[in-house]
Amino acid sequence: MAAAHDQPTLGSLFTNCLQRCRESRKLVLFIVAIALLLDNMLLTTVVPIIPEFLYDIQHPNESKISESLEHGVPITVAPFHSNGLNASADDNATSAILSEEILKKNRHKDLIHETVAVGMMFASKAFVQLLANPIVGPLTHRIGYSIPMFTGFIIMFLSTIIFAFGRSYSVLFLARALQGIGSSCSSVSGMGMLAERYPDDKERGNAMGIALGGLALGVLIGPPFGGVMYEFVGKSAPFLVLSALALGDGLLQLMLLQPGVVKQEADPPSLKSLVTDPYILIAAGAITFANTGIAMLEPSLPIWMMDTMGAGRWKQGVTFLPASISYLIGTNLFGPLGHRMGRWLASLLGLIIIGVCLMCIPLAKSLNHLIVPNAGLGFAIGMVDSSMMPELGYLVDIRHSAVYGSVYAIGDVAFCLGFAIGPAMSGTLVNTIGFEWMLFSIAILDFMYAPFLCLLRNPPTKEEKKSLIVDSDNTNVSTLDCVH
Repeated sequence: MAAAHDQPTLGSLFTNCLQRCRESRKLVLFIVAIALLLDNMLLTTVVPIIPEFLYDIQHPNESKISESLEHGVPITVAPFHSNGLNASADDNATSAILSEEILKKNRHKDLIHETVAVGMMFASKAFVQLLANPIVGPLTHRIGYSIPMFTGFIIMFLSTIIFAFGRSYSVLFLARALQGIGSSCSSVSGMGMLAERYPDDKERGNAMGIALGGLALGVLIGPPFGGVMYEFVGKSAPFLVLSALALGDGLLQLMLLQPGVVKQEADPPSLKSLVTDPYILIAAGAITFANTGIAMLEPSLPIWMMDTMGAGRWKQGVTFLPASISYLIGTNLFGPLGHRMGRWLASLLGLIIIGVCLMCIPLAKSLNHLIVPNAGLGFAIGMVDSSMMPELGYLVDIRHSAVYGSVYAIGDVAFCLGFAIGPAMSGTLVNTIGFEWMLFSIAILDFMYAPFLCLLRNPPTKEEKKSLIVDSDNTNVSTLDCVH
């Protein structure tokens, strides 16, 4: 009888505990951070794998040549008669000796040509995400954030499995593009969920800094994880590990978020009103320019290293490690610090540092020379991202209404635009103006955009905005001219 009496008590304790967990903002933050971590692990795990894997597919007999070149071993080819017999001693005098210079020249041409294909594959995810964001953002106003979040997990899981077993360019291209839909669902709904759960501007900045820390950790772990696993275990192994982790995240979402339809109480701002808001566009533009440089490096830097340094797989994976570590530090540091010093100023300084670091990368002659500019690049991108993401929520609060799906769809579009333009253009730019001038060009654009962030120093509120519109009708002076 006592045992029977105790059973409901244990059940009610578990139910109460689960209910408290569902109401916890910190657990929601944890789920969002894990979702961003896994999404960005998949995003960057492929960086050291795909260029080498595609090159091996197209040149199946050149792996030994690559190893010989890397170790400085001269390569000779013994001559053969057309009848298949070995050549005579006289023929040996005229045997073809493939010089190291010729081999490197041919390999250089192949690698430059491959940069275009790899860049298009990497960009496909961002292009698809760009198309999905304007749909996912307004959709969250109607059904809430939990269903799109869970949908993002399902799509990411499918994409990971396709990556694990794909053996052709077209199949891998499909997996990368499919990931874009899942990323859109996870990013937009995740950031919207955090903005809703953390209404205080300072707390929201801290929470988004931590969530972007999850993103940074994914970017941090992805390249070395992919490079080492591909080198020592095989291509499928890293993706199978990621799919298992994604399943765990999906179960966590089912238990704690309980995906279901939740309608927003406040009237959401229209996507058009947000897109035409100059202050939101300036904040979004900073995110785009900050991430375009690193996006250009993803497909081109490993190939440039293979070409100029003879770098192997693990070196290609490790090269992004300093950027990832410093990005993790930058996002967590400038979540609270950006609020204190002014998010506009943190982003302005970040863009300048990004430009300087991009100009230093082509000067590197070895892997060690890449450490400092890559670390500076990652830290500065963290400054911009962790400042501008909460700034978007703040701008919606003071200038529109506190419904966040569409504004974070715009923020994610800005992020994706950098990762769409960068890889798509990198191959063409490397072919036309070279790796060095490609990075110099985007650095100059960062320097030119940075002063626009001064406009975010004191943006007008909803009431000021209305009064400015009335004044502009009476005096024919534009809103921005009135502000300044």
